[in-house]
Amino acid sequence: MRTAIFSFLLVTLAAGLLGGGASSLAHDQPGGPAAQQTPAPRATPTPVDDDDGNSEVVRIPLVRLPISVVDKKGQPVAGLSAGDFQIFEDKKAQQFELLSKIEELERLPVYVGVLMDTSSSTAGKLQFEKEAALNFVHTVARLRKDKVAFLTFDHEVNLRQDFTDKLDLLDKAINAVKTPGRQTSLYDAIWIFCNEKMRGVGPARRALVVITDGDDTYSRATLKDAIDIAQRTETVIFAISTKGGFSGSAVPGVEAQTVKDAGDKDLVKLCEETGGRAFFTGDMLALERSFSTIAKEIRSQYIATYRPSNDRYDGSYRRIEVKLASERDGLKVRAKKGYLAVSDTVK
Repeated sequence: MRTAIFSFLLVTLAAGLLGGGASSLAHDQPGGPAAQQTPAPRATPTPVDDDDGNSEVVRIPLVRLPISVVDKKGQPVAGLSAGDFQIFEDKKAQQFELLSKIEELERLPVYVGVLMDTSSSTAGKLQFEKEAALNFVHTVARLRKDKVAFLTFDHEVNLRQDFTDKLDLLDKAINAVKTPGRQTSLYDAIWIFCNEKMRGVGPARRALVVITDGDDTYSRATLKDAIDIAQRTETVIFAISTKGGFSGSAVPGVEAQTVKDAGDKDLVKLCEETGGRAFFTGDMLALERSFSTIAKEIRSQYIATYRPSNDRYDGSYRRIEVKLASERDGLKVRAKKGYLAVSDTVK
């Protein structure tokens, strides 16, 4: 039986986008075209003004920043220290602490949401996507330590299995997926899952793995909304695009991991803005390598924390840049690109 967190309709998601309130992992609005589902504008927070000496200054807590470093082959690089990094917020250097020792990082659990596209375009790939989801779950999960949740999205967003470390429950939930839906509500799935499930997991590394073959066609949330909520909940997004097919008919260019169209560019932006990567695979072997790479990268992330030099909630967007302190041939650094300075933090 499919499980949903709530039973409200899309109007509840609109309320959530406005104020961070409760929203639904089950939505269906037949006859409502995607063009009519643009979310209402988010209210702009009122800047804090303490010039008169009487207003209370609300300060931003520590920013927690997962950082990945990979080599020329895309493999994670371990063994770096705080002195190897520079962190800038709005071009101003920040003082930070870095969690980098392997034994300390290993103590942090990993919470991973696996989001699988079950829209009508996946009908011929549904069994493959299920096998892909199963393979990834068994690749990434450490028994009695990590937690994995499984969710599907089409014209509805359904939580099939909440966070668990029991592989048999995840296997059952994935195998129970039988019939594809109609549309593709990717951004709603990301927004709702991050808002409702990623906030309260405590000290942990958070990641989403999205398996999809198409563009968003039905969400009330936008690409910007999806990026914003992932950044605010410290969630790194990885995407596996299956649009190229797996029977020798890969979309030209996609197999070589190049951007094909606007939808691919949006998927890349979604991942890069949150510190993750998008994989455009053309065959089963490449897919398996992608899953292995994602699992390794999640576990090898460095964790930086800093108190921003501009430490007020003023509603502005803060741009983050992470660099290596010295040039290292072929190394690439990935981290989320910024965050919105509003009083809305993870627990």
